Amino acid sequence: MFDALSDKFENILKRLRGQGVLTEQNIAEALKEVRFALLEADVNFKIVKDFIERVRLKAVGQEVMQSLTPGHHVVKIVWEELSEMMGRERAGLALSSRSPTVVMMVGLQGAGKTTTCGKLARLFKNQGKRVLMVAADPRRPAAGEQLSSLGRDLGVEVYRADQAQASQADVVRICRAGVEQGQAQGFDVVVLDTGGRLHIDDDLMGELVAVKEAVAPQEVLLVADAMTGQDAVTMAGQFDQKVGLTGVILTKVEGDARGGAVLSIRAVTGKPIKFLGVGEKLDALEVFHPDRMASRILGMGDVLSLIEKAQETLSREQDDAAQKRLTSNTFTLEDFRAQLGQMGRLGSLDQILGMLPGGQKLKSAIEGDKPEKEMGRVAAIIDSMTIRERRDHTIINGSRKKRIARGSGTSVQDVNRLIKQFLSAKKLAKAMTGAGGRRQLAQLMRSM
Repeated sequence: MFDALSDKFENILKRLRGQGVLTEQNIAEALKEVRFALLEADVNFKIVKDFIERVRLKAVGQEVMQSLTPGHHVVKIVWEELSEMMGRERAGLALSSRSPTVVMMVGLQGAGKTTTCGKLARLFKNQGKRVLMVAADPRRPAAGEQLSSLGRDLGVEVYRADQAQASQADVVRICRAGVEQGQAQGFDVVVLDTGGRLHIDDDLMGELVAVKEAVAPQEVLLVADAMTGQDAVTMAGQFDQKVGLTGVILTKVEGDARGGAVLSIRAVTGKPIKFLGVGEKLDALEVFHPDRMASRILGMGDVLSLIEKAQETLSREQDDAAQKRLTSNTFTLEDFRAQLGQMGRLGSLDQILGMLPGGQKLKSAIEGDKPEKEMGRVAAIIDSMTIRERRDHTIINGSRKKRIARGSGTSVQDVNRLIKQFLSAKKLAKAMTGAGGRRQLAQLMRSM
């Protein structure tokens, strides 16, 4: 989402860092470029104006101008102000001291609200909480079906009213009944999936107010589409004014949105972004950290989030077992395929590189190589092998290679290349565990 903005910031700040002495003139020129970059990213004009003025006042201070590394000081100031603009610190969810905690989800149709309910339920479940989702959109039966399907996939219970008796006036009753069931059956969290509605529809907005008064939710979260830019900011302000929000979840941020909503929404509405939806899968929900997002925008990466995601996604036991087989020279193509699967669960290569320092340069360097397409080809080749072939590559002769190539839609040359790369990786891993392994590892990292 922030690729274009990150490129611009990186170029601007690189020039500042390269100058031995900063003057008010070159700071003003750099901030003019920063202003244009933020406006192109669809950030609210008033927010940009205030941001630039705060940075300018700090950047021309004596501490910066007389510093041995003034350019680095300016980068630090920009990072601090970006973090401040987005809320400075992570805004957690408010949990009730008495169960259940009620989370009310609101938003427009098509923003991904029902899917986000499932993502949130998965998050709570992984924290050891019992979750009940409530289908509170009787006008659209498909929403209830979708929520029930998500509940089955997650192993989470879903409360649905009798559709034969449901009517447009029943939303408050449905929500109250769902919360009462949550209380009676000892659920820790109840997530209300209310129907999508326009913020200019006073009757439907009044319905949300009635639901809020009836169930007293701890959280009222707006689900907004990041692709709509400043429209999402305006809509958040309207929902907050009429219903009262506690936070925002922005969806579809993995697309080509320019990022204006992420940068503006806290400053304009005063309501924090609590989560980002980064894909369609139920695990594609990230906790929003303003300081880490500021680091990503400035090309510094977000290694902490990557580590947390890896810890949640990857199996430590599988990794340890694979490492033992790798160092004992018993690592097979079957193990290699399992490792590819684990990497895939971390997200797309773009998302992973975006969390690494200098990730933008890496993206540019490999853009033409289509590494994800190559990983898919490798997976298809290994999937076309028999179990015996995966566990012992030495039995793969010419006729077997032809069969594997036909089954995977590739060529014999592709199969040969995969086996050659696999053997090279095993050889390298073995060398790492022997004498001089650390030196070779350092050489490898430098070459990468």
